[in-house]
Formats: sequence, structure tokens, C-alpha cells
Amino acid sequence: MKRYYRFLLCTHILSLLFVANSIWADSHLHELLLKMPAISGVEQLESDLYKEKYVIYISQDIDPKNPDTGSFKQRLILCHVGFDRPTIMVTEGYFADYALRKDYQDELSKLFNANVIVVEYRYFAKSVPQPCNWDYLTVENSLYDLHHVNQLFRTVYHDKWISTGISKGGQTTMFYRAFFPNDVDVSVPYVAPLNKALEDGRHEPFLGKKVGTPSERRHLLDFQTEVLKRRDSLVPLFREYCDKKEYTFRVPIGEIFDYCVLEYPFAIWQWGTPIDLVPEVTSADSVLLNSLITYSEPNYFSEQSVFLPFNVQAVRELGYYGYDIKPFRKYLALKKSKDYMHRVMLPAEFSHLKFDKTLYRKTKRFLKKNDPGIIYIYGGIDPWGASGVGDIKFLRKKKNIKVYTLPKGSHRTRIGSFPKEQQDDIIRSITKWLQ
Repeated sequence: MKRYYRFLLCTHILSLLFVANSIWADSHLHELLLKMPAISGVEQLESDLYKEKYVIYISQDIDPKNPDTGSFKQRLILCHVGFDRPTIMVTEGYFADYALRKDYQDELSKLFNANVIVVEYRYFAKSVPQPCNWDYLTVENSLYDLHHVNQLFRTVYHDKWISTGISKGGQTTMFYRAFFPNDVDVSVPYVAPLNKALEDGRHEPFLGKKVGTPSERRHLLDFQTEVLKRRDSLVPLFREYCDKKEYTFRVPIGEIFDYCVLEYPFAIWQWGTPIDLVPEVTSADSVLLNSLITYSEPNYFSEQSVFLPFNVQAVRELGYYGYDIKPFRKYLALKKSKDYMHRVMLPAEFSHLKFDKTLYRKTKRFLKKNDPGIIYIYGGIDPWGASGVGDIKFLRKKKNIKVYTLPKGSHRTRIGSFPKEQQDDIIRSITKWLQ
């Protein structure tokens, strides 16, 4: 069976090459896409920045190791510059709707005048298998999706390839290189954590003792404490807000209030919100509540959250962060926060899920044994950087794996956020790998 499968695969690739080469000289990209195997639903989009742009769908195996499980349609957005240019595969970790905008342009595409293929993550938005069997929502399966896209489009885009993604998409870029190291020539994961547990343990001390200045951390702590002290007056207003939004929760509203307070500093630092926007403890109830729900929206913990696929993966293999409740214990309605993702963020049907460290170990082992062209980008005040790769000592000896951390950068940190000297250094490295 394995030999027969290899024969079919080789035949499939040869057929793709024949199709591409036979129409290369006299066909437009649109015609080429219509003739490519596994591609359907080709629709041209408007773009202010690319010669041609399309939304297309590719047929993917629900279980790449067992095609009998069926297939689903995965949404791609293709931004075309030229067949002789590098191609960037954006390994999106969530939805790809943003790439439909006329003004969308990936940072690396702008820097290197490259094509872009944005790959929406399986089980999100327009890329959900039907029926939705959650057993097949695994990182490995998502990487086979990317591999299929890569192998298909390499038949028309023959130049160098870059993979890149942000946050969960950055994680995907990192994992993709570990599983399929030869698919791309360069990887650029932005603000990508490499968590080693469901509640990793590195985020709480980062928020409590390391990020910002002592006075900034004190101001945040005082805000949280004051909000909890006023729970008798604030929880009814909080409930009223949630009812108006038609949010429902898996635990009592008082506990959701507590979780929003615990989440608040993580959200503030993650997005680089100026600390002087955090209200003083003497502020009115309405001011405190408005700040709380602005930066720590309760929908994050609701049954209506659109991030259920991510929550499933976090519990299963991506990992996440915990909360330090010690400073607030006497003011909280909840008794403990440990394992809150199972209680608060997942339906009961997922209660059996346990974190598997295999992905973390495989990725770290790959980074230790190899030295491919990878540029890691982090923000120094972003809590996700606490579980990034910056503290992995063996990476400091690598020539090609490079980690750049912008001291006051948030989760929004990009190459363009750095001083010119570091930008130039990053661009030089990528340029060399693209030659």
C-alpha cells in the first residue's frame, strides 16, 4: 500500500507540473487556478497593492493519514505579484477574513515584493469540516494542510518560499518548520509562544515581577484590588452589560467578573496599552467598569466566544497561561483558578482532554538539532514572550536561528517596529536566505 501511495503521489505531482508548464507561457493566473487539481471556488478580489488577488478553496483531507475520513474545503487568499518572485505563506492560526480587504498587505510581501498565500486555519470561519469532528483538530493535521498547499503551488511559484504568522499563526510557522523543514527556505514567526503546559507557569511571575516598572505594576494591582473590593456595586452593572450583550457562561457571573479582573493586566501589557489609561482607584464605579470591560471583555469567557477551536487546541497541545490569585484571595468569589480552561472555556464534552507535551518536545528537539533560517520576533512587554524561545540557551549558539526582542514592544511588534539598524540586520539575513 505504501508503494502504491507513493506511485499515486508522484503521478499527481507530475500531472501538476504538466498542467503548469503547458499553460505557463500563454495563460493568466485565473485560468491557471481553474485548471489546478483540488482547487475550487476561485473568485477574483479587488486589491490596491497586488496585480491580482483571489479567494480560493482547496480540498484537504480531514485526516491526512486516513483519506477515507473524507475531505473539507479550506479557504486561501492568494495575492499575486509575479511568477518569478518569492512566495510567502501566511500560516494563519485563526480566521483569514482580514486578508480579503483591498488594502491588505503582508509586511514581508512589502519588504521583498513577494506573492502571498494566506491559509485559514482548519475549523475556523470558512474552513470547518462538516460534520465537525473535533478529533481531527490537531496541530499535525493543520501542518499537513500547509504542506499540501505548498506542494500544489510550488508547481507555479518556483522561487524561494517564506512562511510567517502572528501569535497562534507564529506558533504554526514554528511547528510547520519542525514537521516539514524543507517546504520553505525562511520562517518568520511573530510573537510566538512555545508553551510547555496547559498553565505554563512563566507568565504569572513575568506579570507580577518583571514587566514594566514597579510603580506600573503597583498601579495595575491597585486597580484590580479596588475593582474587587467594589464587587457589590460593580457585579450588578457587569451582569447588566453581559445580559445586554446576550452572553452566557459556564460558571456563575461573579466568577466571570473575577476572571475578567485577573485577565486585565495580561490584556493591558499584551496590547501595549499605556498604563496611564488605567483609572485611579478613586474613580467612579462607571469608570472602573468601563476600563475593565474595554480591556478584558467578558465575551472572552462566554459560551458565544468564536475561539472554541483555539481553546480545544490550547488544552490539548498548545498550552496557555494561568492566573496568580494570591494577592486577591479574600476578595474573590472563585476559590481557585487552576484548570480554569476546562471549567470556564470549554463545553463539558471536552472534559476528558488532557495536555500532551509531545508537540513542545518535538519542536524544541528540532530547534536543538537543526539551524534553519528562522527569525523570531517578540515584544519585550508582551506576556506571550515569557513562554517564547528567547530564554532557550542553546539558541544563542545558532548562526541562522535569530531572536529579536523589542524592549518596549507589545504583541503588535513587527520588523518595522525595530530601530533601523536591527531592521537592516533582519532584512540582510532574509535576503541572504532568499538568494
